Amino acid sequence: MRELDGYDRMVDPHAVTSGGSHVKPLSSLAEALPRSGIREIMALASQMENVVNLSVGEPSFNTPAHIIDAAFEAAGRGETKYTSNYGTPKLRQAIADKYTEAWGTTVTPDRVLASTGGVNAIIAMIYAIVEPGDEILVPDPGWPNYISAAGLAHATPVRYPCQIEDGFLPDLDALEKLITPKTKILITCNPSNPTGVVFPAETVEALVKLAKKHDLYLLSDEMYEALVFDGVHIPAAKYDEDGRVITISGFSKTFAMTGWRLGYAIANPELILLAGKMMEPMTSCPTAISQAAGIAAIKGPQDCVEAMRQAYLNRRNIARDLLWPAGLLPVVPEGAFYALIDLRCTGMSGRDLALGLLKEEKVALAPGDTFGHVTANGMVRLSLASSDEDVAEGCRRIIRFANNHRQ
Repeated sequence: MRELDGYDRMVDPHAVTSGGSHVKPLSSLAEALPRSGIREIMALASQMENVVNLSVGEPSFNTPAHIIDAAFEAAGRGETKYTSNYGTPKLRQAIADKYTEAWGTTVTPDRVLASTGGVNAIIAMIYAIVEPGDEILVPDPGWPNYISAAGLAHATPVRYPCQIEDGFLPDLDALEKLITPKTKILITCNPSNPTGVVFPAETVEALVKLAKKHDLYLLSDEMYEALVFDGVHIPAAKYDEDGRVITISGFSKTFAMTGWRLGYAIANPELILLAGKMMEPMTSCPTAISQAAGIAAIKGPQDCVEAMRQAYLNRRNIARDLLWPAGLLPVVPEGAFYALIDLRCTGMSGRDLALGLLKEEKVALAPGDTFGHVTANGMVRLSLASSDEDVAEGCRRIIRFANNHRQ
């Protein structure tokens, strides 16, 4: 199909020429970093018509009006300048107040680092902790940016299994066997991207205890903490006794603010100081206007968050009611807005599935193997962030594809 032509064509960075003359090769680090399979499918889908796009975690809702209004007002007041590398004092205080109430323990502003999206906070924290050659434990399946972030710091990512048989929860015994003297950080994601699993309290506590036993930092990605359908979200910080837990969250998913690029980390003050230093050469600071919007998001009405959560729950139920009877939904998501669809019955890889579904059914889904080469291969990730109609139609197309290719 012409829309898919060129998918595999890559530029060899060691063969770049300029004006007919060879120039020095480009970065081997940049060459080695894997390209996001999610972005590849997005790019291909953008060139096609009538595609049902369920490939990316992009809320279908607009940012709530009171948040947008606060940004306009801030711009009108001239709040368009650089801010501290750590974020504005007002935003840091607002975040600290939010978690003081949520966690039932005092969180001070010196424990908060504002960032240009959650990924910026993750990278800043990794830079502040690891030395080249250190190892970082990342979930499999897990968000692929963890792997890239480790690579940027010249650290080695080590995948730990979260198997279907365990409901996509971490296998703690297998995880502990992967720990070596070089291991420095354990990354978790709760609720999980891409599985939608919400960790029970005993799992969260066990992970914190494991990190303490082996003197690891535990970087807990809790970006989807407000989007839980079944059970409750348990923060890793609840069990933190010695300041080794780093909590990552932000505004993108909770408040439909993906394009505002505003996230944050909560950690011990010493680590925050170091990570803030890393912000200067990366982004200097989050935008002042976005930070003003973030304050309004935290302090303003929260009914918009609940309305979006209910909408995602309804979409989860639509997907469940279609895919579960077809045997394609091995684990029903309990939070976030994703589901891993099991298409191993076709014998195809995750990448081939994503390409085939796009070509034959015009439905865009993220390839499973971009989240884990072993556990999620033969699967695709479906985003529940799109409309009810798109989720339902996408699921019907997935079922048809599975029936056509079942071995």
